[in-house]
Amino acid sequence: MRKVVVVTGANSGIGLALCERLLSQDDQIRLCLVCRNTEKAESARSALLASHPSADVGVVRVDVGSLSSVLQGAKILKERYKQIDYLYLNAGIMPNPQINLKAFVKGLFSRKAISMFATGEGLLTQQDSVTADGLQEVFETNVFGHFILIKELEPLLFHMDNPSQLIWTSSSNARRSAFSMSDYQHRQGLESYSSSKYATDLLSVALNRHYNKEGLYSSVVCPGLVMTNLTYGILPSFFWTLIMPIMWLIRLFTNSFTISPYNGAEALLWLFSQRPESLDPLAKYHSCTSGFGDSYVTPVKMDLDDASGLSFYEKILDLEKQVRKRVDRGN
Repeated sequence: MRKVVVVTGANSGIGLALCERLLSQDDQIRLCLVCRNTEKAESARSALLASHPSADVGVVRVDVGSLSSVLQGAKILKERYKQIDYLYLNAGIMPNPQINLKAFVKGLFSRKAISMFATGEGLLTQQDSVTADGLQEVFETNVFGHFILIKELEPLLFHMDNPSQLIWTSSSNARRSAFSMSDYQHRQGLESYSSSKYATDLLSVALNRHYNKEGLYSSVVCPGLVMTNLTYGILPSFFWTLIMPIMWLIRLFTNSFTISPYNGAEALLWLFSQRPESLDPLAKYHSCTSGFGDSYVTPVKMDLDDASGLSFYEKILDLEKQVRKRVDRGN
């Protein structure tokens, strides 16, 4: 049976690069682009079919920042496919990013310059907002919407004879210091993106504890510093053009500057050919690129533990009950 691969946020950046690389490796898969913008998704589909004319590439509209959209999209996926082998949870947002210029200039000429660029620690803040579902936008888009999608697709993901995989696009910006269990939606802080990515790491660990016995495994990936629409939203494009030579130079001393979406998708693609049972649930798989442009994957232990993951899982289950009740009342 042909493998079914579903990718959220597949119309550009790392998601689109992953789709291209997946089809180049195995053009017999059934690939589904799950995106909130149908026009851009259809454009991406056309580009993929131009280079892989015999491929099976579908499109389903899902805005993971809207519960109703997730439920509707999941219904279409269940009608279209009998099973899903790989669910890449790649869609994400970083709204209204702001740079602390003083910290940037200070860090640029310090020994922490590489780390600052790679993680954004002490450098990036965001202004979050509340969605129509009453949730913080970054949390719902990056974490909760994907969680509901997984829950809705359980019948397609649970198959013991051939384990399926959840693969999250996380970040080196996922930091314990930005996350609070008592404020897991990050209503009070200014680092909602970092908090949401740490939340996905916690959730992945918990999902393994609950789902492995059903034949479903979860992993997280760090794509490295990649130039995508999300990155270009942080600073004007001309600025990135000015500092690009510096970034290429820095790559001689660090492996985290993957820069291109193609390189950033390395770990996502690598997981496609791994036996999920053999993977470390407490490791984040990093896309790396050498100074000579060679790509490879490195596992790095995450700064978390099983107990924290399970505690967060209980909280998100409670939130699911509350939100579904509101939806039912609205219907």
